[in-house]
Amino acid sequence: MPPLPRPSYKRPIWQIYTAMVVSFIVASLLSVYPISAQIALFRPTWLVIALVFWLIFQPTMVGVGTAFAIGLVADFLTDSRLGQQALCAVIVAFLVKFISGYVKQLSSSAVWLLAAGCFLVHQVCLIILYLFTQAVFAPQLLYSVVISVLVWPLWVAVFGRYTR
Repeated sequence: MPPLPRPSYKRPIWQIYTAMVVSFIVASLLSVYPISAQIALFRPTWLVIALVFWLIFQPTMVGVGTAFAIGLVADFLTDSRLGQQALCAVIVAFLVKFISGYVKQLSSSAVWLLAAGCFLVHQVCLIILYLFTQAVFAPQLLYSVVISVLVWPLWVAVFGRYTR
């Protein structure tokens, strides 16, 4: 008896990994694209958006180690102190992994709220780290949270087809 064919809706693992790499490259390019200082305050946190997306939709492929690596890349790209963005990314990864352990099926609105919470936690963590390490209070970093939450559905629409 011949083996049953694989379902056509399941993507090969190499396509998912390729989509992950492409999404992180696109996010890093969007993070460093030169824009004016006034508009830069409203720049979404692209690498965090990509990280949270893959943490939620492919939790077996992306974990805390990936979050740390992406955080280090973000530290190098944004010229921040080494480890600040990495620590915040790891905290966000722990948050997503913790919540995913309790809630197995999330509706689209619950995913959006989880992502919004992750963006907020990341930026508040950065604000606290800037306050302690550089004695700079930067609440204007919260502007990017609002824009990131608004950009989230677009990111899900573009890369969501690679999660199935």
